[in-house]
Amino acid sequence: MRHLLDTKTLSRGDALRILDVAEDMADTQLREVKKLPTLRGRTVVNLFFEDSTRTRISFEAAAKRLSADVINFSAKGSSVSKGESLQDTAQTLQAMGADAVVIRHGASGAPRTLATSGWITAGVVNAGDGTHEHPTQALLDAFTIRKRRFGADSRGRDLSGVRVTIVGDILHSRVARSNVWLLDTLGADVTLVAPPTLIPQDVSAWPARIVYDLDEAIAGEPDALMMLRIQAERMNAAYFPTEREYSRRWGLDARRLEALGADSIVMHPGPMNRGLEISAEAADSPRSTVLEQVANGVSVRMAALYLLLAGAESGHDPRAGAEKENPR
Repeated sequence: MRHLLDTKTLSRGDALRILDVAEDMADTQLREVKKLPTLRGRTVVNLFFEDSTRTRISFEAAAKRLSADVINFSAKGSSVSKGESLQDTAQTLQAMGADAVVIRHGASGAPRTLATSGWITAGVVNAGDGTHEHPTQALLDAFTIRKRRFGADSRGRDLSGVRVTIVGDILHSRVARSNVWLLDTLGADVTLVAPPTLIPQDVSAWPARIVYDLDEAIAGEPDALMMLRIQAERMNAAYFPTEREYSRRWGLDARRLEALGADSIVMHPGPMNRGLEISAEAADSPRSTVLEQVANGVSVRMAALYLLLAGAESGHDPRAGAEKENPR
């Protein structure tokens, strides 16, 4: 795997390989010493042109637990804020010897530009670009669903027959887009629920069913109900009358939580707007996988970095060499 730019072009085999390696990584994180020597001597740069806490820290933790050297680069207060171009920044990172660049950017397509421009030889991981995609979020969501459904016996399994309903601000959500493509590749049945104003104009090519009534969708007994954050910072118009109206019609409250099937799980990519798209009861219930998603994110990102920087050339178990450093 040379780059990880999206899930739309990610093959089923590559997706399952990432998920299975993430299982191996998750096993190592149960040990007293969590660090592996796998990427010792490699340099990973977190290049964030948009604010992020959760994703940046997750990638930083993943790289450090693989023993890579990590450089965090924030656009604020840097030469970028003074007008430096993506090309100039990339060439600076190349001169510094970056082996992998994890990039979050407000412009859709920026990671692909970086990966295909010839400015840099490093592997590129898309940590979110505009309203386009966020592939590692979709992978950690799929990992979480698979883990909840199959437990310890999940390696090699896809999500055939699993029903996933994604609710909320589909229009602005790169998480929704990445999940739609990945879940379909893995065999899941996907339903999108939102006000008509928060559905993209043309979704005819998306492998998903569109529903406008959340209660109708819940009656279909989804295995996983994924609530999306209302992205007010990306909205420049009135997409719904009021927050109270949105919460009443499309929020996951205690009543809707009660109506969910007995085995249904509740997901949210975070950060959450409690009381808007999800109630405190739902967010904190035993059905909620919110904190599991955060923990699983580190394992999935460890897997992505490993496969980008060591997997293809090594051909060995990513946990190799860990026993000496990680006594049980």
